[in-house]
Amino acid sequence: MNTTKIVDVAAAVLMRNDGTVLLASRPEGKGWAGWWEFPGGKIEVGESPIEALRRELDEELGIEVETAYPWLVRTFDYPEKTVKLHFFIVRAWAGNPEGREGQQLSWQNPFNLTVSPMLPANAPILNALKLPDIYAISNAHEMGEERFLEALRQRLFSGLKLVQIREKNLAPDALLDFSKIVVGLAHQHGARVLINGDVALVKAAGADGLHLSSAALASIKTKPEDMMVAASCHHAQDLALAAELALDFVLLSPVLPTLSHPEVTTLGWQAFADLKRDYPLPVYALGGMSPQHLEPAWRSGAHGIAMQRAVWE
Repeated sequence: MNTTKIVDVAAAVLMRNDGTVLLASRPEGKGWAGWWEFPGGKIEVGESPIEALRRELDEELGIEVETAYPWLVRTFDYPEKTVKLHFFIVRAWAGNPEGREGQQLSWQNPFNLTVSPMLPANAPILNALKLPDIYAISNAHEMGEERFLEALRQRLFSGLKLVQIREKNLAPDALLDFSKIVVGLAHQHGARVLINGDVALVKAAGADGLHLSSAALASIKTKPEDMMVAASCHHAQDLALAAELALDFVLLSPVLPTLSHPEVTTLGWQAFADLKRDYPLPVYALGGMSPQHLEPAWRSGAHGIAMQRAVWE
């Protein structure tokens, strides 16, 4: 890391209901002119990140922030300085964004950018924005396979985009057969599937990625290549390991009391937010979650929520 000059920056992901986000080009006269980035600017002495965000969006875009949630904090080394980017998801604002500093603006779909070049620091941010709000965990061992698959079909039809297969009771051959069915259904709807297992099973089933338990996370040295990789985390050490491996996202649990582990002490939202603060990877809240918990999860810095039961009801 370039430690000679670290600049704290507040950055905004203005997000419309259709999932498109606002990008701005850097105007002539500024470094990296013509490159595209998320709106925002330097955090001044005495300002909090959210205060800087509100000021910068007023100055740059002429809008007033109404609803903003803390999201990712990532550090990036440019040749001339190191920047620490405090990203917020801005979901509501007053006014229409306009380029007050001569910058071009463009609403973009993270899956299909039509502007370039992007500032190098933003590549991981765009990948994170491709993750949906909901991460669904399979529950065939409780529901029965037929009932679960019908619930899966219904949720995929209504927009579910990310599923974890977690069926530890199944024998290897049965798990592979089950996984192939889930992957086939998901891919018909443009959804992605991660398997709680091993790389060989992921490849054999044609899945999109691997989900690591906290024990598996502690035992690997490098991130498996050519697939999404996520992990279950329960404390700061887990989170640090996942960040060091540059995983795609993590689950942090248990936030609230859960049927799966009724004896385990829960984090609660405050401890979740404390662990999540200044963290570079997207985090899903897990444990006692239902759709009504999405808002408190966002307020606590989560990317979204993960559910094993309520999502299938």
